[in-house]
Amino acid sequence: MRGGLWQLGQSITRRLGQADKKAVARRCFASEAELKKTVLYDFHVANGGKMVPFAGWSMPIQYKDSIMDSTLNCRENGSLFDVSHMCGLSLKGKDCIPFLEKLVIADVAGLAPGTGTLTVFTNEKGGAIDDSVITKVKDDHIYLVVNAGCRDKDLAHIEEHMKAFKAKGGDVSWHIHDERSLLALQGPLSAPVLQHLTKDDLSKVYFGEFQMLDINGVHCFLTRTGYTGEDGFEISVPSEHAVDLAKAILEKSEGKIRLTGLGARDSLRLEAGLCLYGNDMEQHITPVEAGLTWAIGKRRRAEGGFLGADVILKQLEEGPAIRRVGLFSPGPPPRSHSEIVDDKGEGLGEVTSGGFSPCLKKNVAMGYVKSGSHKPGTKVKIVIRGKSYEGAITKMPFVPTRYYKPPSPPKK
Repeated sequence: MRGGLWQLGQSITRRLGQADKKAVARRCFASEAELKKTVLYDFHVANGGKMVPFAGWSMPIQYKDSIMDSTLNCRENGSLFDVSHMCGLSLKGKDCIPFLEKLVIADVAGLAPGTGTLTVFTNEKGGAIDDSVITKVKDDHIYLVVNAGCRDKDLAHIEEHMKAFKAKGGDVSWHIHDERSLLALQGPLSAPVLQHLTKDDLSKVYFGEFQMLDINGVHCFLTRTGYTGEDGFEISVPSEHAVDLAKAILEKSEGKIRLTGLGARDSLRLEAGLCLYGNDMEQHITPVEAGLTWAIGKRRRAEGGFLGADVILKQLEEGPAIRRVGLFSPGPPPRSHSEIVDDKGEGLGEVTSGGFSPCLKKNVAMGYVKSGSHKPGTKVKIVIRGKSYEGAITKMPFVPTRYYKPPSPPKK
């Protein structure tokens, strides 16, 4: 997702030492009694999980170790996240690919079976409805995962367009995988530990690839992906086997892979320069403005055919008015909505995500600025609680990514 993909509250992980006291779900309007629970809820509590409301679910923000320690351990060893609140679904039928291409920017038809990509659902104005990881299982089967906080609007959007598509004779249907849970295993030990639980050779599964295989004796969907910048997997497992799989992974790691909550997941994705839908991407932000031009397939740039294509293709040709950038700041940690200004105090844009990087030991942030002020090295000021602090535009990711990719061919 995609990430991953997470609508954490502004106070979640922004002050790492106080996250357990001040964690608040930015977009949760449900009372405690109304919150949904994943099948691992009791397992989280038994292992010291500190539960908070998030997108209508009760989810762990952290466990017994600090968010800073959890972040570092993911990069050094590994983390196991419960992301079962996210929504997995399958589109099937001989026309499922042309149907989906009306809604997303990816070249779905161009994907090889068993491969996937990050994409964006767009609206008529080219804005992002949600980001999603989609996988072509076969030519008549697409598997995708959408964000928990966007589930209702995403499903309504897909269903509305599916009805119109089918009314014109299109062959497409869907299944929402509420019978399955989703675990994200991330970090350098993820592959060697998971290899103990399957007979299939994971060294042949590269970043972005998908397989259906048995893990811990259970038929699972496996995607080599994640939203931390590390190598890892998302494992869709029948819910009745989710706790047993989580226990098996932790046992095989001999304590090196730890249960990890939403707090560290947010700091990890920020260090990796990945968008958080609801912060860094919204319905008024286009994929071009968000720096996701690479996700627009070459054929799609030539043909269009997706919602908002006229706006997006014009931005590709002329350039967007604003751009997502990375920021360093030696002052206080920048917060969402902190204003970015030039040395004369003129507004350039605003911060969308920010906090302290446990790996770099300094403050990092993402935000949007006017085109022309987006180049790395550009000096800016960031206004925090009415006071301006020095800052600088920088490249992302802040921490190098370590996705597992095929070896490069030798240079001639």
